[in-house]
Amino acid sequence: MASTATDFSKGSVIKAIMAQSIPLLVAQIIQLLYNIVDRIYIGHLPGSNGLALTGVGVCFPIITLITAFTDWFGIGGTPLFSIARGKGNGNRAHSIMSESAFLLIVTSVVMTVLTLIFMRPMLYALGASDATYTYAKSYFTIYILGTVFFMTGSGLNYYISAQGFPRIGMITTAIGAILNIILDPILMFVLNWGVVGAAIATVISQIVSAVWVVRFLLSEKALYRLKLSEIRFNSGIAREIATLGFANFLMKSTNTVTQAACNIMLRDYGGDLYIGIFAIINSIRDFISLPGTAITHASQPVLGFNYGARKYKRLKQGIVFASAAASSYGGLVWILILIFPTFFIRIFTPDMETITVGTHCLRLYLLAFIFQMGQFCGQSVFSALGQSKKAIFFSTLRKIIIILPLTLILPLYMGVDGVFAAEPISNIIGGTAAFSTMLVTVYFRLPKQDGEEARL
Repeated sequence: MASTATDFSKGSVIKAIMAQSIPLLVAQIIQLLYNIVDRIYIGHLPGSNGLALTGVGVCFPIITLITAFTDWFGIGGTPLFSIARGKGNGNRAHSIMSESAFLLIVTSVVMTVLTLIFMRPMLYALGASDATYTYAKSYFTIYILGTVFFMTGSGLNYYISAQGFPRIGMITTAIGAILNIILDPILMFVLNWGVVGAAIATVISQIVSAVWVVRFLLSEKALYRLKLSEIRFNSGIAREIATLGFANFLMKSTNTVTQAACNIMLRDYGGDLYIGIFAIINSIRDFISLPGTAITHASQPVLGFNYGARKYKRLKQGIVFASAAASSYGGLVWILILIFPTFFIRIFTPDMETITVGTHCLRLYLLAFIFQMGQFCGQSVFSALGQSKKAIFFSTLRKIIIILPLTLILPLYMGVDGVFAAEPISNIIGGTAAFSTMLVTVYFRLPKQDGEEARL
């Protein structure tokens, strides 16, 4: 099944990771543009006084939760898929991909129905006010209808990259994102549909992307074709995917909890202005994190393949390169953010009060951004090697044990600044703990000779 182009046990490890990471980075950037372009245009809507952006910001925790479920069953299955490929077990690889498709479809339908039923109390609980609820409801009622297409397209797109076709995965995302960029100004400003137009543009784009992904996986171009007749529930494989992918789910879903807590605390201590600023900062953080996540996520198929093939020297090379590349990038962007924070805020809003206050908040929030790369590296290695318990623990440590209590406690002493200060503290503790544990329990314990049995 595997050619030299997709056999990660041959050739340069660095080239293999870069061949995966560059298209994945482009794909992730384009994917993020779905939401960021919406936010940029919404931030410049005339007459909204920033309330439209704040209203959409209230929806972020639910949008993040949707992404969390996508990663759970998408990214959660691809390490198992890669290990099966490395062992030459094609039937198991097919079964894993089919089971991911089933879980993605069923979960997306359930989430859509529940969100539509409980939207009003949900949005108010997440920080909406009477002034921002109308914008939040108008946007999210349309947005949620595209959940099945987003989850199916994005979740299965990981399997295209895991088969050694990262460029196809990049094209998948590019098609939808470019369409979204084109449709946004037309629907929002030309047709004067405002936030509703932004949501419609996003859903149309997600539909097109999903069709492209499924079409490729059904075609003969795929090394492992998706067979519709095999998309059904398999409790054993579903349990494996859910167990391994739970770490990725926990990382994103705990973001939902912390985002909701931040929105509520910001509403109580600062008002709607700060919720809008937090929406902008979230967008900036997501964007600048992409190269780090692209490198570490793209390394997972390579690391998992070589682990399954017992190529430990190549596995170590992959860990070193991914860690060094992610850390170098993190240091560079960390410096740029601290020096030029105003530049990034201005992209999203022309309002001077938002720019002035947002500049201070952004610098505080990303004060220890470089340490987050350690979290990405450690967690990706654990996931790639199937060590779900460790990956889950460090997700829980940073988001639930550290940042959530700090978000609730620090504002009592620091006011609204306390909400933003919780992030750098959690980055330092969580990132250092995850990376150092990965070195001690994985890197230094791998066998020195290829072919031996690893005891991790």
